[in-house]
Amino acid sequence: MTGNWSIADLTNRWRHRFSRSRELSEHLRLGARGEKLACAFLRRKGCRILYRNFRARHGGEVDIVCRDRDTLVFVEVKTRTREDFGRPVEAVNAAKRKLIARGALAWLQLLDNPDILVRFDVVEIVLAEDGQPCFELIRDAFPLPAPYTY
Repeated sequence: MTGNWSIADLTNRWRHRFSRSRELSEHLRLGARGEKLACAFLRRKGCRILYRNFRARHGGEVDIVCRDRDTLVFVEVKTRTREDFGRPVEAVNAAKRKLIARGALAWLQLLDNPDILVRFDVVEIVLAEDGQPCFELIRDAFPLPAPYTY
């Protein structure tokens, strides 16, 4: 290595190279924006946001975990810029539902499996060209898929 590099210079170079704040792909930025908008939307609906982007250790993920009165709600957020290929909720297929269910069951296990009502919702967000989001909340979008039970 040539030149007079300080440890701070090298650290900054490596931090920049491996930083999570590096440029995200367009669809990841859209998804992150949608999740933020969905949280504000759910708050306006009276929900209390408990956690965002929950990832279970052995697989499973939930975009938003929130409470709606006495119900624990696991929310999948689907954000699109247009509906040319169908509604956003149509992307929540059987494999995705199982992934969400595994995340939900892991969350419940962390709470020592409380006797509580649970629900799976989907928030659809379509961002119009003028930037105004259009929201649709699908309550009880799907049941806990087989073979899972709670």
